[in-house]
Parts: sequence; C-alpha cells; structure tokens
Amino acid sequence: QVQLVESGGGLVQAGGSLRLSCEASGRTFRQYAMGWFRQAPGLEREFVAAISWSGGSTDYVDSVKGRFTISRDNAKNTVYLQMNSLKPEDTAVYYCAAQGSSYYGGNDPRNYDYWGQGTQVTVSS
Repeated sequence: QVQLVESGGGLVQAGGSLRLSCEASGRTFRQYAMGWFRQAPGLEREFVAAISWSGGSTDYVDSVKGRFTISRDNAKNTVYLQMNSLKPEDTAVYYCAAQGSSYYGGNDPRNYDYWGQGTQVTVSS
C-alpha cells in the first residue's frame, strides 16, 4: 500500500505560480511511477503530467506544456508540480497518483493504483 498526501493548493491570481507537493508513504517510493491529474466541476478527470521512476521521462498535456513542470525527489518520497503562468482554466482539484507495476504510468488514469485526496487550485481572473 502507498498513501499519498497532496499539499500546496490555494487561491492565486492569473499569471501567478503555485507548487504542489505529494508525499508518499508505504512501499519504496522510487519504485513508483507518478502522475498528476485534475478535475474541474462537471468535467472528467484529466491528465496533467507524468514522471518515470528515475525522473528521466516526463510528459504533459498540451495545455500546460511550457508552464508546468513535474519533478520528484526520491530521497524525500515526494513528487512536485510547479505551475507557472496560471490561467483561470487551470482551476480544478489536483490529484497525484502512483503506479507500481511499470517504469512509467502514462496519461491514462486507469494505469494508476493509488490516489491522493486532492488539493484545490483556484485561479482568479
């Protein structure tokens, strides 16, 4: 079992920045591929970013490329999502997810085994 706890969400003006953190406990963190997803009211959960075990492979949804950066610190059992140049359409609950069966989880939420409780990000115009 892996427990995931997100933090760092909040209210920010358009153009601002936030850094989300997701701390994992339980089994060896470095053996888990990690991802960030988000869900806005009335919409389906959407892939945001993913990172491989080592951090050597990353991927992003097109709408955040160049603005968001996913990273991980395996010594701290933590994955991060740095969000810059935030837009009102980035408003959502952000979830981190872990996948322990392969090197990289990809963009399909069905690939992930464990989920955090979510953290709210609200971007005002």
